[in-house]
Amino acid sequence: MKLERVLVVGGGMAGLHTVRLLREKGFQGTVTFLGAEPHAPYDRPPLSKAVLKYRGEDAVDDVAELAFAFDFEDAGVTLRFGERAVGWAPGTVITSGGDRLPYDALVVATGSEPVPLGFGGTLRTYEDALLLRDTIGAGKRLAIVGAGWIGAEVATAARAADCQVTVHEARERPLAALFPAAIGEAMAGWYRQAGVALRCSDPVTGAPDDADHVLVAVGARPDTRWLGAAFHRASDGSLLASEHLETNVPGVYAVGDVAAYRSLRYGGEHVRVEHWDNALRGPDTVVANVLEGVGAEVFDPVPYFWSEQFGRMVQYVGRHTAHDRMVLRGALGDPSWSAVWLDPLHRPTAVLAVGRPRDLAQGRRLVAAGTVLDAHRVADVGVPLTSAAV
Repeated sequence: MKLERVLVVGGGMAGLHTVRLLREKGFQGTVTFLGAEPHAPYDRPPLSKAVLKYRGEDAVDDVAELAFAFDFEDAGVTLRFGERAVGWAPGTVITSGGDRLPYDALVVATGSEPVPLGFGGTLRTYEDALLLRDTIGAGKRLAIVGAGWIGAEVATAARAADCQVTVHEARERPLAALFPAAIGEAMAGWYRQAGVALRCSDPVTGAPDDADHVLVAVGARPDTRWLGAAFHRASDGSLLASEHLETNVPGVYAVGDVAAYRSLRYGGEHVRVEHWDNALRGPDTVVANVLEGVGAEVFDPVPYFWSEQFGRMVQYVGRHTAHDRMVLRGALGDPSWSAVWLDPLHRPTAVLAVGRPRDLAQGRRLVAAGTVLDAHRVADVGVPLTSAAV
């Protein structure tokens, strides 16, 4: 079938970069860009950081300050902002306005939506961030449900505004599903140092009555329900995609948070990464396969994400398992430290760096290359990670 119409659904970064690359790579056909929010695509990480600040050089007071620079009119892109995709049929997407948009290739980039608990607010859009900012002034009481990345970042901003913050975490420590006990306990100490009341092993079933506002930050689920039953999904609802980011439905691709892609790096396992770096890099693969044919490019990066919390830059690269050995560089109570996970062959599988960007940068290359390391030299904080290679 001749490729004349590409429809991109999802107004976030993954969708925008897909649209941009289609034109940069020379596609001359019709490009339609459908997004649920009325705004042009904007950068979302600042929603839990700079947008929550009332003042300061990096405070954000207009969504236009976060918008990505791209001239849609000059690129000849048909915009359908402020409309959701609500249904799918072969070759067609149905919008919330009742229109049926045809396509030859469809790119699903609808991202994730916060998991609701039936009470409290969530944080996904610019409007959500503004509402939250208005409730975290001095003397106000904020309850956060969930001590994950978003919960920690919002707690950081709220404490900077002299807000009283209580965080309720159902697990026994922050990020218990991702990191071992020693790291989770060290992170719990960050909350205490910032004056945040952290209540672990404390699942909540209703809005705490001692708060002026409640933020629910217990995770997000892929926005895929509108696609119906024809698509193969992982247990979390994400779309199962090949290493080329094509779904089981020919001509339909998934990119960003919504995709669980087949990773050759991880033995063919389907991997879902819910972070900025994944949404930034995936469109290169999608566009190559849309324009050149499936098989033109493989998507298989080393996963990476970052967070700013309690005055610390926290970065993680790779993907460790319970079978890997964790080697610390520095002490967990220090202002900066890192952890390196080694597999049974002494190859690094992941690096967590707290205030140590050099460890992260070097570790990222070593993880990608599968370089064998000397564990004793890895543990010596004075030795560059690259110098620990055997």
